[in-house]
Amino acid sequence: MPIADSDGTSIYYERHGSGPAILFVHGSGGHHAAWWQQVAALRDEFTVVTIDLRGFGKSDSSMPEFDGQDFPGDVVAVLDQEDLTDAMLVGQSIGSVAALRAGLLRPERVSSVVLGHSLGGISHPELKELAAADRAEAVKLPVIDRLLTKEFQTGRADLTFLFQQMGTFNVARMQDLRNLDTNGPSLEEIQASGVKVAFLAGEKDAVLSVKTVTRAHELLPGSHLEIVEGAPHSMYWETPGPYNAAIAHLRRTLTAPKDSA
Repeated sequence: MPIADSDGTSIYYERHGSGPAILFVHGSGGHHAAWWQQVAALRDEFTVVTIDLRGFGKSDSSMPEFDGQDFPGDVVAVLDQEDLTDAMLVGQSIGSVAALRAGLLRPERVSSVVLGHSLGGISHPELKELAAADRAEAVKLPVIDRLLTKEFQTGRADLTFLFQQMGTFNVARMQDLRNLDTNGPSLEEIQASGVKVAFLAGEKDAVLSVKTVTRAHELLPGSHLEIVEGAPHSMYWETPGPYNAAIAHLRRTLTAPKDSA
């Protein structure tokens, strides 16, 4: 069972396939197994790494409380142990914040970061205002309606139930991740790192609007933007085909050498 040491905390991860590396970082209700539809689709072309942040899945959950500021270090521990030098980190929702911070901590190991349904905790007044307005609308909905479309919930009651069950394997909760946004990186810091950033958004995301994500892309020179038609916040789960295609496209295209600082 592969385990990485993150400052004394045991971090579980899995490595599948071979080729250019993609490391997935789950959101508040996920863990390594949430990526089952991605591993099966991508492992023939890519090295696919999935992890459990502390407090999630099979990673150490014995601590009395969790500090979201420790999560980027959990990602770094796996990058270091596997000696990855050209990884693309893919975050889901708030997991994107951990992914971006890990990329900035180890730019020599990370060539690109995909911010899935997230602004990655970027510190910028306009973006914070836009994201706050989106959240104010999202909280009016039941949690499941923020994540999956009504059509999917009705048509795939089985996968909707499994989606909800995923979170029962975790000890940490959403509130344990929220302070990841504290002291986030500036646009200038991201540019200076040489790490390429892509924003991945779903047209029907009820948590973060396409308008907000598009504005973030406009403000970050050199960033990429992928908008998937008809996809919700949990695109990786509900519409895995388009999601996997977008991830594969980004992994193939975000491979140019970094500009020298």
